[in-house]
Amino acid sequence: MSYVIGVDLGTSAVKTVLVNREGKVAFEASEAYPLYQPKAGYSEQNPEDWVEQTIVSLRKLLEVSGVQPSEIEGLSFSGQMHGLVLVDAEGKPLRNAILWNDTRTTAQCRRIEKVLDGKLLSIARNRALEGFTLPKILWVQENEPELLQQASLFLLPKDYVRYRLTGDYAMDYSDAAGTLLLDVAGKQWSNEIAEAFELPISLCPRLVESFEEVGTLLPEIADQTGLAAATKVYAGGADNACGAIGAGILSEGQTMCSIGTSGVVLSYEERKDLDFEGKVHFFNHGEKDAFYIMGVTLAAGYSLSWFKDTFAADKSFDVLLQGIDQIPAGSNGLLFTPYIVGERTPHPDANIRGSFIGMDAGHKLEHFGRAVMEGITFSLRESIDILRGAGKTVNEVISIGGGAKNEAWLQMQADVFNATIVKLESEQGPAMGAAMLAAYGCGWFPSLQECATAFIRPAKSYEPNPETVAVYDRLFALYQEVYGQTRSLNDRLAEYR
Repeated sequence: MSYVIGVDLGTSAVKTVLVNREGKVAFEASEAYPLYQPKAGYSEQNPEDWVEQTIVSLRKLLEVSGVQPSEIEGLSFSGQMHGLVLVDAEGKPLRNAILWNDTRTTAQCRRIEKVLDGKLLSIARNRALEGFTLPKILWVQENEPELLQQASLFLLPKDYVRYRLTGDYAMDYSDAAGTLLLDVAGKQWSNEIAEAFELPISLCPRLVESFEEVGTLLPEIADQTGLAAATKVYAGGADNACGAIGAGILSEGQTMCSIGTSGVVLSYEERKDLDFEGKVHFFNHGEKDAFYIMGVTLAAGYSLSWFKDTFAADKSFDVLLQGIDQIPAGSNGLLFTPYIVGERTPHPDANIRGSFIGMDAGHKLEHFGRAVMEGITFSLRESIDILRGAGKTVNEVISIGGGAKNEAWLQMQADVFNATIVKLESEQGPAMGAAMLAAYGCGWFPSLQECATAFIRPAKSYEPNPETVAVYDRLFALYQEVYGQTRSLNDRLAEYR
């Protein structure tokens, strides 16, 4: 039997999956690592923690599975996007990584907008947001200039781990697209953007395809993991690109909804000349010469986790969500907006805050729980509507992540989106996408599409109920009014936070 490994380097833990030629996950393992928040708005991790825990996870995967190292042909990566890792000439990190959810860079975003103006959207195809990598580099340039002078390269999280495993420096296009330094359509680093901020283009690593072989394991890594030194390593991709691959979003007309800590609506796109004016993200796909359009809700599953931890800490999620399906659409007039950590799509606003509207004495815990789920889903619909407004047909959506684990939520997505929602038989998200990149790279399949046909199987679909669709259409119109009505009030409340 032959296997490949998918490594998903997340924000809280690294997950590894061992996948056979039929696309079945034979074994999986995960290891957590700490998050450091030294100041309000700061979010950092030690890159060495990623490396150590990835090695531990790979070793456990091999030990628990009992699979022979010679049976594992290759491995590839998925990784949290945007995080900045600066390394010196010896490849050593110069500071902790600044993560995607770090919000210290508002001033640098305004600087990028002022300097580049319309050129940013025409080249990088995305707006300057705190989460992206270039603002983080500029923050270091302004606040820790001596470190930037020592830097030989900048890497993204998975690329640093892969470097430590193989000794090879590279970055794939799907992850590079989230830096604001890539000419997305041209698939090359932008000299114009780098020069505008006096950054040497040599700071950018070489670019590769997600399925490209970048080496084999270093002997010491092979010893520590138990894997064979000859195991082939493939570049991998950004977590959302790998999530798309793992959900089979590999041809025109395919769309997915992923509800994890954040929420993502993602659609495959072949045309490189589309202009969404920065309303949604436009990134390179892990599939060669393809792209994806993506809208993001910053606090999707996180809103539900916050609600549980704050108001029902003694209950499990299963208990909390019991009876949700018995509450009518609209939660008896209770509306929630999930802006508890700001918002991304369609409102790139780090300062907006969430709300419950319409509370009365008759509302119970289950009404609030359903309202939170509805608010998250309404936010995701705003991205669906942007896709439809651009002429894309969205009649079917693959649902993955936490939102695919609850029957009531799956039906809610069908009714709010007015689309068929498909749940997959075995949903491993970005880790599966990484494994598929390795399987394709190893030559198991002639294309990623054929790999998806073999690996991905639908389990159940949920059809929209016309009556409920009509109810949600009316409520969604009210939901869209809330942002504008509360924006100025949020600004006035900010001084009390």
